[in-house]
Amino acid sequence: MTTGRPSVLSTALDETHDPPLRPLPAAVAELLRDVAAPLRLVAHLRAVHDVAAQLVDWVGAHRPELAVDAGAVLFGAATHDVGKALHPGELSGPGSRHEEAGRDLLLARGVPPDLARFAAGHASWTPETAVEDLLVSLADKVWKNKRVPGLEDLVVAGLCRAGGRPAWEEFLALDEFLTHVGEAAHRRLAWQAAHPVHG
Repeated sequence: MTTGRPSVLSTALDETHDPPLRPLPAAVAELLRDVAAPLRLVAHLRAVHDVAAQLVDWVGAHRPELAVDAGAVLFGAATHDVGKALHPGELSGPGSRHEEAGRDLLLARGVPPDLARFAAGHASWTPETAVEDLLVSLADKVWKNKRVPGLEDLVVAGLCRAGGRPAWEEFLALDEFLTHVGEAAHRRLAWQAAHPVHG
């Protein structure tokens, strides 16, 4: 446990209580330190990573037939916006330059392309998008209680293909879970906002 002014590593790794958030993977925390990531970005990545972990756990329990690379989802969620370290204006305003920049940054640091892809692709999806990418994108929305029907429909379709149940059953199950996750959004948003964009 560190004391005093927060750092990238303390924001990424120290225990939190309100809200309780899983720490980022140590390798990701070190990467964020090395690129001098703004604390607001580190806080955002940690909040999305925590929600992604909840999603992976839920899918594993609800629909174990659906093969999900949990490690890829967690890495993707933990690094999806890493390009905002290079484009910090996109932390508080619109912009997509961080997407390709994030993938390139990860590739330059030796991250395999199949893991670096999440940084470039988390803002768009199609019916062909892999379930891991859909879960990263979903975590990046629902952490702040934003619901995107088209994205959720693609997740439901994947659940249906794996389990053979009707879409309405899978929709209700996913909706109930996402509603539950969304109930803590205000706490995650407040925690993120407590971390500065600059300095």
